[in-house]
Amino acid sequence: MDVDNVQKVMTEFEKSSVRELKIEDGSFHLYLSKNDRPASQEPVTNTPEVADQPVKHSSKNEPRGAQIKAPLVGTVYLQSKPDQPPYVKVGIHVNKGDVVCVIEAMKMMTEVKSEVAGTVSAINVDNGELVEYQQPLFEIKEGE
Repeated sequence: MDVDNVQKVMTEFEKSSVRELKIEDGSFHLYLSKNDRPASQEPVTNTPEVADQPVKHSSKNEPRGAQIKAPLVGTVYLQSKPDQPPYVKVGIHVNKGDVVCVIEAMKMMTEVKSEVAGTVSAINVDNGELVEYQQPLFEIKEGE
């Protein structure tokens, strides 16, 4: 990618509502971020008394099973539309290949699918949250 194209991408990125952008093409790598929040910020823990709210835990805790990680940087959506139920909840069984969320990046929606069968033991993100590449989104207790 030449300098003029990089400058165009940067200009369009600044105008857009996209918070982060990562482009890789062979040996060319470009990462742009408007993210004001530090990447190491820990998620807030919700009280598990409310059945429909995700149970979150600190990233310092040991994983409670297989992790489903973000395949790209973008905004995670835990439900298909605002008025629809979430794809999954804690305690729900998922099969290999089930859609657990979608991530939007540059107006493109990417389905995130479970790579294992089991029970959702934790949801580590909030609906509409900006996620990093390889950030743990869900934990699945395999075989249950």
